[in-house]
Amino acid sequence: MKFYTLFIAALFMCSLSIFGQSPAGTASGYYSGIQGVTKNPGQAALSAYRLDINIFSVNPNVGSDYFGIDLGNLSNLSEGLDLDNDSEQFPKNDNNFFLATEILGPSALFNISSKQSVAITTRVRAFFNLNRISGTLYEEISNNFDEEEDFVAQVRNFNGTLHAWTEIGATYSHLIVDENDKKISVGGTLKYLMGAGSVFLSATRIDADYDAGNDLLISSGDLSYGGTVDFDNDDITFNRLTGGVGLDLGGVFEMIEDGDIYKYRIGLSITDIGGIKYKNSETNRFQLDNTVNTEIFDTDDLEEVLKLNYDFTTVVEDAKISLPTALNAFIDYNVNDQLFVAAETSLSMISNKTEKANRINSYFAITPRFEGKTFGVYSPIGIYQYSGLNWGIGGKLGPVHIGSSTILTNLISSSSRRVDIYLGFKIPFYK
Repeated sequence: MKFYTLFIAALFMCSLSIFGQSPAGTASGYYSGIQGVTKNPGQAALSAYRLDINIFSVNPNVGSDYFGIDLGNLSNLSEGLDLDNDSEQFPKNDNNFFLATEILGPSALFNISSKQSVAITTRVRAFFNLNRISGTLYEEISNNFDEEEDFVAQVRNFNGTLHAWTEIGATYSHLIVDENDKKISVGGTLKYLMGAGSVFLSATRIDADYDAGNDLLISSGDLSYGGTVDFDNDDITFNRLTGGVGLDLGGVFEMIEDGDIYKYRIGLSITDIGGIKYKNSETNRFQLDNTVNTEIFDTDDLEEVLKLNYDFTTVVEDAKISLPTALNAFIDYNVNDQLFVAAETSLSMISNKTEKANRINSYFAITPRFEGKTFGVYSPIGIYQYSGLNWGIGGKLGPVHIGSSTILTNLISSSSRRVDIYLGFKIPFYK
């Protein structure tokens, strides 16, 4: 297993070509279809579609509270991104990096009766979280301790997990209340998970004191890193898969006034319950109590520095990687037949102190949208964990859906901390 300098630069660049979940405001509406089922399986029985077929949809979602990038200068980054020179840094004792990735492949939602719907979904997913890392220590390691000033860094309850998997989901949703003025549906998705592998690292405590005048790093504490069998985070493949089980549960309430479309709907769901257990995973556990000359960082990579200068043990044990379990809720209000306003939140049920686990970045967003069968425009405004205020825009035209929950913020900001874009193609058949 290769050990990169906290994975960050490589993962940020590769994230520009891989994918994540639908942006805020697009998965809670009347026409959300199969995309809405992935966020709340209870929506299936209340779908506007007799049959909704997803061909392909993609969406990058990447960012950090450590750096901010001026995306207006992307033309100057043609030779690659240098986080030190092309971004503004905001180092703290507990910085966070995140990457959520997904491809929603061939999937379909079927309305099998007036009260029952089923769906089949196929997805390829990968998450990366680096939680509670000292930004100052990261800077120094990435710069090979070339700074001329002393520094002191503290790390507490640090962890990171990179995990890639595919899944096949089977959804059943039932309309349990069907009256003239209200409807209630519930649903669940049972998912068969096929894990490609994981890399993980953690530390309960790291204290680092850098003596610039003598090029010495005085450290104490602990660090563990490991990975599953035959998993290479530099070249992720799905040749060797490990099985697991996941579950989504959800329900939706609709209040109906005049007309067929609800006046408002309320949804609540829990997604990504479960995980994958990998047998015979290898973990290296280091004791960091030592003083080393930082010139070694110029000649050796970080893994070599650790193994040559610190006591460590290697253990082989099973590793269970937990899915990014989340609590999701929304209220979607129908102002008139085609104008809606949605309030939506997703809250991580995984603490950023939890090891061998991925987590979503919690958010709350308000999304006004104009939407009909074949045309729609939406504009989410939200507060996102680690990246603050984000404002985006998107829409659909026939089978094509495109948008971003960050694009407007990134156009006017000189220090963007999060980037996403959504693109999808589907074939709908309406009731």
